[in-house]
Amino acid sequence: MGGREVAPSILAADLTRLGSQLREVLAAGARVIHVDVMDGHFVPPITFGANVVDAIAGIVHGAGAVIDVHLMIERPERQVADFARAGADSITVHVEATAHLHYALQAIRELGCGAGAAICPATPTAMLSDVAADGVLDLALCMSVNPGWGNQRLIPHSLAKLAALRELLGGAVALEVDGGVNGATAAGVARAGANLLVAGSAIFGERDPGGAYQRIAQAAWADA
Repeated sequence: MGGREVAPSILAADLTRLGSQLREVLAAGARVIHVDVMDGHFVPPITFGANVVDAIAGIVHGAGAVIDVHLMIERPERQVADFARAGADSITVHVEATAHLHYALQAIRELGCGAGAAICPATPTAMLSDVAADGVLDLALCMSVNPGWGNQRLIPHSLAKLAALRELLGGAVALEVDGGVNGATAAGVARAGANLLVAGSAIFGERDPGGAYQRIAQAAWADA
């Protein structure tokens, strides 16, 4: 998860063609597939469970890619084992959703997955300082929109927040951005320090998801 990657989010995929659309973006070069899990409590919508991760694991792992699970659910520490067994390679929990962030991250690591912590737009970056210092954090996820819905515009302040997170985390922790990433915003978030860019509607909302993935990836690191 430490490399530069665009991570297609299946939240925006056509579920009647999920397998074929996954194969399209994987064939185009995607190596991280993002799965947004929502419970109807932490955020209003309800989306996927561990059964969906299990259903796509063969396709994703067979292509040499990884499954990046983003838990937008209350008390996520109660669910991480189910997602790890289903095939998740990385599991991210929200700092706002648990009183036991350190414990949750340790539990994820003990299950053999990368451990991530996400912060909402109004949450200070300092909320990640202790777990980063303790060495239990593999990935930090900066929400650049309010969590729960796709196809939102990136909140402009997110660029400064990403830069602050990169300074806080150093180079050892992956920095992911989720929300409003497209061909016009990808370069800005990459310059701010993000190395994992989640894109949903900008990829699966296009007729050619594989081509859309490639255009965003090219735009993100055109200056690299």
